[in-house]
Formats: sequence, C-alpha cells, structure tokens
Amino acid sequence: MKEVYVKSWDEFEKQHRALEHERIQTESSSKFLYRGQGDRERKLLTTLERNGQSGLTLKHHLIFAAKPQIESFTGGNWNILSYPKGFDAWLQDQNTNLPLAFGFSTEFQTTYSYMVYLRHYGFPSPLLDWTASPYVAAHFAFKDALRRDDEWVSIYVYLESTSEFGLKARSIDRPDIYTFGPYVKTDRRHFTQQSRYTICIIHDAGEWRYASHEKAFDRCDPNQDILCKFNIPCSEGLKVAKLLDRYNVNALSLFGSEEGLMETVALREIHFRDSEL
Repeated sequence: MKEVYVKSWDEFEKQHRALEHERIQTESSSKFLYRGQGDRERKLLTTLERNGQSGLTLKHHLIFAAKPQIESFTGGNWNILSYPKGFDAWLQDQNTNLPLAFGFSTEFQTTYSYMVYLRHYGFPSPLLDWTASPYVAAHFAFKDALRRDDEWVSIYVYLESTSEFGLKARSIDRPDIYTFGPYVKTDRRHFTQQSRYTICIIHDAGEWRYASHEKAFDRCDPNQDILCKFNIPCSEGLKVAKLLDRYNVNALSLFGSEEGLMETVALREIHFRDSEL
C-alpha cells in the first residue's frame, strides 16, 4: 500500500486526477473504488473482524441466526439459502468454483442482497464496503471531523486490476480479494451511496475462510489490488463539508433517514451559516 500525506483537499483532488489519468492510459477496465475513514490509525477491517470474528469459515451461522428476528421486526422477507443444509449443499456444489461462484450463481444473489442489507444497518459483516464516488468517501472520512481534534482523516483509493480485461492472478492458498458490484436488489442506501464491496478469502485447513484484506494488500503486486491511502488534514473538514453539501452529498442524501435530516440541518445551521470557504 502506498501512503500519501497531502496538505489540503485541493491537493488530494489534484493527485486523484493524476491517478485517474494514469488508469485511463493503461486502459484498465477496472474502476477506482474509494473508502473514507475518519481515523488514520484504524486498519482496513470488516465489521466482522472488528467484532472479534476473524478467520470464520464461509459456513458461519451469524447471518442466518439473525434472519428470523430481523424479518419479525422489519416485516421484510429474504428468501436466502437455508442454513445449514441449503448453504452447505451450495458450498459443496460450488467448491471448485469458489469464490467466483459468488458472482454468477443465481442461488447466491438473494443471500448477497441480504448481506448488503445487513452491512448497511450495522450487523457484523465479512463485506468491506467501498463507494464508486470519492465524494461519498470524503463524507464518511470527514463526517465527524468538526467535532474532533484528530490531525488526519484517510481516503483509500483501490484499483482491482490494471488489466484491460480485469484479469487477476489468484491462488486458493493465499488471501485473495474479490469485488462485488452494484447490480443487486437491496436496500436503497446501496444505491444512494454508490456502494461496492470486497471480501477476502483463503482456502485453509480444507475449507474456505474469510481472511484479512491487509494481508492481501501487503503483497504489493504492481498489476492488481493496488491501494493508495491519502491522509488529509482534519482541519479541511469544514471546507470539504460545505463543498460536498453543494454537490448534495450529505447524511440526508446518503441515508434518507430522519437522523440524516437532523444531521444535515444541524450542519447547515451551526457550521455553515456564519462561516465562509
């Protein structure tokens, strides 16, 4: 991973444009993905890992155990693979195709939809969330900057492959990253936030397990899984928040909730009214 400290938001945009120009010149079919984190020191961990559940097998029961309770409270219904028999049978049938089967298996699409829903509402997930928009990433990086004294926030820029055809070298016995795209019927936050997701998995001790993204990025392959971490001064928070609000990138537009409305109105009335860019 390449780590870059910039002095301002403007410098970040300048360097980002240079990266985009370089990507176009290489004719890469992959697009940049972005992730904003308010804490520069925090590692790239999934919410599952942050809850002490690293190294779980793909057969873990958590999302299935939660389903009846979530459906009872929300009135929703997810017709996902049954657990354990249905999911175990699917894993066995697709074992030689995993994890590519996540992308083309119709049986998995409803499970993917459910996993995306869980991720957006805070249930621990093996999905690491990204966005196709650097401005959405900036919102998440800076959203608490006006209330903190931290020195830096971070925006990660990820390119899956430099190949014209999106090709990657893979091995089942090392951590590999797989990207999931936008085409899924799920919660509207997935679309308002232009969400994308990655998982990192490895075939270990005879079965598939979730693995650390950072171990995959540590390989530093110049042709795939290219990651750049931009650290931007927290002091740019007000400037960036006002800019994003002009683009209608704020808590209200991204979450569409009453909490998002209150956060956005408070930002405008408290921080924007008496200050200038």
